[in-house]
Amino acid sequence: MHRTSQKMPPLMWAVTLTVTAFMLAPMLLSILAGVVVNYSQGVSSGFTTRWLLEVWTGYGNTVLMSLFIACACVVLALVLGVPCAYALARSRSAWARHFEELLTLPVAIPGLASALALLLAYGSVTHFRQSFAFILVGHVIFTLPFMVRMVGSAFRRQELVSLEEAARSLGASFCQRFVGILIPAVLPAIVAACLMVFSLSVGEFNLTWMLHTPLTRTLPVGLADSYASMRLEIGSAYTIIFLIVILPVMWALQAIGHVIEKHYGK
Repeated sequence: MHRTSQKMPPLMWAVTLTVTAFMLAPMLLSILAGVVVNYSQGVSSGFTTRWLLEVWTGYGNTVLMSLFIACACVVLALVLGVPCAYALARSRSAWARHFEELLTLPVAIPGLASALALLLAYGSVTHFRQSFAFILVGHVIFTLPFMVRMVGSAFRRQELVSLEEAARSLGASFCQRFVGILIPAVLPAIVAACLMVFSLSVGEFNLTWMLHTPLTRTLPVGLADSYASMRLEIGSAYTIIFLIVILPVMWALQAIGHVIEKHYGK
């Protein structure tokens, strides 16, 4: 039996292309501003890599540090979030539902409020306050609910609950069930959650802006500084550096997710 492909109505194509152009046009203009000699004169002023070199020289460390923090945030979110997601998914207590709702508070409230709470609680610990670990803790608090929610939904699938019960009845230990059955079954959800956590950590600004020090700037904070204190070409070149560094990582994670989904998705 052959699949019949349905043609998309012209109106749908028109709406899709219009929305795509509307969203991409500002980014393309920003990229263009970072490679021209003078933005006010446009392309007629000629192209240059001067602004890119200046950004990398002055802010390259913020790019690398943001990648490090984002990767560390993913690892911590995995270590903390996956067991928490399983515990909440299997718990029958009403308190578990309330706890899960409380876990989403860092997402619901402004990042500045979360940062202020961290400063009040741990700001007096000087070495901790002046290190990147302080920003990392803020990122984990902000991104952990996404990991717990996405993986928890996968753990709650009824067929997975039945599969775990069958393995238990056959004498499989908890470690055998969790590592050998459950983790492979929810691996696509885990990879999707990792991609979400990485993306949110790399681009997080509000919370980071409040927690950072002059020696612990991340990529979004450096981007804001470049836009505020330098010429437009520098800020736009910073955007290009951001895309060059981040997009390949995100594409790689998405490719891994597609491969895992094909292997484990069914």
